[in-house]
Amino acid sequence: MAFERNAFSLSGPLHLTSVDWECTHYRRSVAASLVKGVYILEWDRQEKLQGPQALAPPWWEFFQFRLLHHLVDDADFSIFGAIYEFKPQASYYNYSGDGSPRYVIAFRGTLPKPGSLMRDLELDLHLMKNGLHLTSRFKTAMKAVQNVVAAAGASNVWLAGHSLGSAMAMLAGKTMAKTGIFLESFLFNPPFFSAPIERIKDKKVKHGLRIASSVITAGLTLAMTTKHQRNRAVEDPFATLCAWTPRLFVNPADPICSEYLGYFEHRNKMEEMGAGIIERLATQNSIGSLLMNAMGMEAEALHLIPSTSLTINLTPCRGFRQAHGINQWWGPDLRLRSELYKYK
Repeated sequence: MAFERNAFSLSGPLHLTSVDWECTHYRRSVAASLVKGVYILEWDRQEKLQGPQALAPPWWEFFQFRLLHHLVDDADFSIFGAIYEFKPQASYYNYSGDGSPRYVIAFRGTLPKPGSLMRDLELDLHLMKNGLHLTSRFKTAMKAVQNVVAAAGASNVWLAGHSLGSAMAMLAGKTMAKTGIFLESFLFNPPFFSAPIERIKDKKVKHGLRIASSVITAGLTLAMTTKHQRNRAVEDPFATLCAWTPRLFVNPADPICSEYLGYFEHRNKMEEMGAGIIERLATQNSIGSLLMNAMGMEAEALHLIPSTSLTINLTPCRGFRQAHGINQWWGPDLRLRSELYKYK
């Protein structure tokens, strides 16, 4: 599965010579490779590479998947997602009940190619304004997810995405979770737009800023909640979502996703301090989305989730491009740390 063409590296996880769907490293590598396949699908489209010249197929064929359908943005006709079906050969092995998915729905992030870049950047802006759920691309993605789940069942479907695509997968997963349907989700370098507190080296200053942010956010939440809403029993939205535990993959050197580290660690610290009530209000809201909703603009803080299995890549990297890249998630010698966070 290793090719080098057009300055776009297709080197993949060739070290995975054995199949083990119960192995977290194998599952992560497969999910990341299928996301990479979506990037290459759009690359092939723009370069007009078809048939034997196409570079994308090895990214799913190596793992015995076939491309069932690709998802197209109706604004620029770029390929932003793909639906893969696991179709192992008869001699492969009997995969029933071994932890493998029947279908994987994968989404790419921003691709620096002229034929899709402007639309991707437009979606990035919608994401920053907590308005991704209002875009036509997400509506196309959500319809595809609902259709596949309705046909195959939730236990047979994985979601996967990187960067902007990770946000797309997260929003789709949250939307399904609100209806009691929980999908296995692999979210690589998911965006978390906030003040870059995690970049501060002084731990006391960092902790103090996070406490102040929690107090302000909780105060705004109470201030913007009407008296009628406060007096009636309102279901905790995080309680509805807490059974969904997406897998987040974060690199501390990537400022786009590194705030997730502080977000979850701070929740635990606030509980230990006896300030859990404040943090339970703050952790469900962002100041930006609160202000936008107050102005009558529909906004959802996409990046805020109650529970996760968080995997942190501590492997040394060379600059932002490597820290944010999808390729980092299938290497054979990764230094990873994993933490499970459950909403209380």
